[in-house]
Amino acid sequence: MHWQMAMSSWKKVAKLRQTPHRERHQPEERSNLGLLHKQKDYQARAKNANEKKRALKLLHRKALDKNPDEFYFHMINSKVQDGEHIEFSKDNEYTDEQIKLMQTRDIKYINMQRTIEHKKVNRLKREMHLLDAAERIPNHHLFFIDDDKERKNFDPVKHLGTHPDLLGRKTNRPRLLNLNAVNLPDMNIEAVKAAAKVRNKKYSVLNRHMVREKQLSIVQRKLELKRHLLSQKGVKKERIQPAAKDAPPVYKWKFQRKR
Repeated sequence: MHWQMAMSSWKKVAKLRQTPHRERHQPEERSNLGLLHKQKDYQARAKNANEKKRALKLLHRKALDKNPDEFYFHMINSKVQDGEHIEFSKDNEYTDEQIKLMQTRDIKYINMQRTIEHKKVNRLKREMHLLDAAERIPNHHLFFIDDDKERKNFDPVKHLGTHPDLLGRKTNRPRLLNLNAVNLPDMNIEAVKAAAKVRNKKYSVLNRHMVREKQLSIVQRKLELKRHLLSQKGVKKERIQPAAKDAPPVYKWKFQRKR
């Protein structure tokens, strides 16, 4: 036992006292050929070559075992064009404003802002009364006449008792008796233009607030659905309709009878 331990210790000491192996360098007369390749360079090249052989062998085996009826969706979502792999881009279901709101604010903030915009829209509608919009609505005014003779001699201006220029109006159409009883001042063209400019500006503000309210409503519904999906993890559901820029996705949950 003591002899074996002594021999093992002697081997360790002998290895420590050995001179390290050093490969020869490139001779001076062959220095024009560059550096002399060492054993470690050969090992690196051999390792790289063997890895490539194994990869090619594996790909060849997969090609032989491939099912010709195999299908996956990436086959129709990408293609190779001019030797370059191209992914098909999908339409984004969110607008830039919706993404910004969803990333920076929570659902409470969205709900509060939507309430504010809704109140602004109602206030502007009460101020404007939407008279001009009512004038542009295509509708009909029916007059019931007893005989053909009365139909030929029928005059809507006389029947309504208004001015011919006011016949096409659906709102604020005064009668001639009311117009004669009121002393109208001389009309100022500049004042009329200024009033029309102010009115158009108010309608522009109203339209901007209505668009803002609609965007907030869409974001609110998407956030509420997202929160509901997170709370219903593990429950079986089916997506009937994907999300769009103006509507959240539509899901159908499996019916569960509750006690």
